[in-house]
Amino acid sequence: MGNWNDVLTEIQQETNRLQQEAASVIDTVRRRHLQKLHDYTKRNIIAYYSGWLSKPRVEGIDIVDDDKNAFMNCIHGLDRSKGLDLLLHTPGGDIAATESIVHYLREMFGSDIRAIVPQIAMSAGTMLACSCSTILMGKESNLGPIDPHIHGIPADVVVNEFRRAFEEIKADPQKAHVWSPILSRYTPSFLTQCEYALAWSKKFVRDCLTMNMFSGRVDAEEKADAAVRALSSAELNKTHSKHLHYQELKSIDLKIQMLEDDQELQNLVLTVHHSMIHTTSLPHVIKIIENHEGRAIVKNANATPPAFALGLGAPPVAPLKQAASA
Repeated sequence: MGNWNDVLTEIQQETNRLQQEAASVIDTVRRRHLQKLHDYTKRNIIAYYSGWLSKPRVEGIDIVDDDKNAFMNCIHGLDRSKGLDLLLHTPGGDIAATESIVHYLREMFGSDIRAIVPQIAMSAGTMLACSCSTILMGKESNLGPIDPHIHGIPADVVVNEFRRAFEEIKADPQKAHVWSPILSRYTPSFLTQCEYALAWSKKFVRDCLTMNMFSGRVDAEEKADAAVRALSSAELNKTHSKHLHYQELKSIDLKIQMLEDDQELQNLVLTVHHSMIHTTSLPHVIKIIENHEGRAIVKNANATPPAFALGLGAPPVAPLKQAASA
């Protein structure tokens, strides 16, 4: 008869075995449906999925520079003449990393990139979508505002707050006493950092739109400016977590294609989406980037070394800190 520790060890071993078997089944199902989507579209497929909905307080769920390693892994060996369909499900992340990933994808596929948003691509995820030629969405899909945050503080709100303070104090110097404790919270140069971050994010998305989605239009710059204003204004959107539906996005002339217009495509996309959600709902999985050939890099939670791991059973990795994010 085994002792208490022996029985506990047996339980743990059996638990690990069952978890590994479950992960293997999930892998098989997910990859089957990714392949079916590729067979239908005849295009390369890369799914970029974060597990932030099931693990909202876990670090490492956002867009970071390490993600480029996963994209490189997925793109290697693909026939790039087939273009790319990029399935996005992300809360956003580092603007610099997003800009670099967009540049890399453009180098690999030119302008032949479509974004597919089965559910949510917020913030820097919206920036990624805006870099594509078309955004495919369903009635349940959302993008989000692109205003950057510095140390978790919305840059556009800070700039507007300073402007309001200046105008109110200029009109009535007595109000300086009211504004003093508010403005004293900010460190030196913080306002300038916010202004730079705003200018950077707006220029990035404006350039993305004029180079691809609005390319060839005589009013490309005008339409890009209007779209950027609508997407980046904290005053207009009220909160960075606002969910923007297809009607709002069409109203600012983003090229939105409805998944409902092609029922077979919608069914295939949503099946992949649900397969991905099942994967990111596993206890240790916080991110997966995978192509239609089954090549995937999965990021796991609660780890020490800052590296990606191949496969669901691989060692987990540490999250990276962000500075300016969207």
